[in-house]
Amino acid sequence: MDATAQAGRPASSTDAPSSGSSAVDIRLEGISKVYADGTVGVAELDLTFAAGELTVLVGPSGCGKTTTMKMINRLIEPTTGRILLGGEDVTRADPEQLRRRIGYVIQSIGLFPHQTVRANVGTVPRLLGWDKHRIRTRVDELLTTVGLDPAAHGDRYPAQLSGGQRQRAGVARALAADPPVLLVDEPFSAVDPVVRERLQSEFLRLQQAVRKTIVFVTHDIEEAVRIGDRIAVMSQGGRVEQYATPAELLGRPANEFVADFVGADRGLKRLAVTGIDPRDLERPPVVHVADGLADARAAQERAGARWAVVLDDEDKLHGWLSLDRAVGAGTVGSAARRMEAWVPADASLKAAFATMLQHEAGWVAVLDGDRFLGVLTPESLHAALRRSVEGTVPETAGATR
Repeated sequence: MDATAQAGRPASSTDAPSSGSSAVDIRLEGISKVYADGTVGVAELDLTFAAGELTVLVGPSGCGKTTTMKMINRLIEPTTGRILLGGEDVTRADPEQLRRRIGYVIQSIGLFPHQTVRANVGTVPRLLGWDKHRIRTRVDELLTTVGLDPAAHGDRYPAQLSGGQRQRAGVARALAADPPVLLVDEPFSAVDPVVRERLQSEFLRLQQAVRKTIVFVTHDIEEAVRIGDRIAVMSQGGRVEQYATPAELLGRPANEFVADFVGADRGLKRLAVTGIDPRDLERPPVVHVADGLADARAAQERAGARWAVVLDDEDKLHGWLSLDRAVGAGTVGSAARRMEAWVPADASLKAAFATMLQHEAGWVAVLDGDRFLGVLTPESLHAALRRSVEGTVPETAGATR
């Protein structure tokens, strides 16, 4: 997504941010915000947001998560501490120049109502002095990337877009100058749940493509768990109670505040962030469509199993065969049933559990492409979840207490 390369000429100091498009880490060293009346908005925080990762700041209203994020691009000036982008101290840098190096997406989107979508997205490149051809090329590329057709939406005004389309345009505008850092403040809270889930999926897909260093603010723990590489749970007074991966946070909350905030159903939430481990799969008897039913029955009886997985002549999943149907002189293929309950090997335990419930099945097959790996049962799924919890070690942020 290097716009300079697309324009076919080298970058100049007016063309793009000096930091380039590569993701950088963000370090907050003793950052705090204390207001004139003595109110502590954010306690002294020592946090590192890893380059190329999506970090979520989550917590109740008034806990300082948006204030923390705004201090990164100096929309709010910190009272103490340093902000380092890729090792460079930007605490005393020119704020306007700093903000051109950082993409910013806000809850109300902030598109200029009197400008077209194309003009909105090209705002920062125009400020950086890009030529018109390069701006148009970049804008059309980004609109396509975020799922908006440049021909259909580029010349529309924000009022002519749906809420979800405006959010996509806002993300495109934040990415226009290819900044290494993206700050995102509750962008999906104003849309309905169906659109919100779709936008979250699109945002994750986009992050896989651009790999920016993203700081994302939300009050919704389920959203944080779904999209975050790491999560900082904040409490009143701008303190970080725990800074960990979603799996660590849900598996081992650092204290009672975190446990209450993530909810009593954190075990169910954890299903969504726990992948399928081949060690947790059960291996039932396997028979083939051309096998005789008598041989298939013998294989099931030897294994003490009431059913077997049926593969075709290319060892692809064909279906399943119950013991009570493995009778007579026919072949397995004539008696096998279709396998409805299956998930890919890279699915989460939540997806496997949902498939099990959807098909009212006692197990779900796991496939690596077309290759059958094994099955998950309620017992093995529970064992997988317990093992993932036991294997986590909580991390608590270095916030000053």
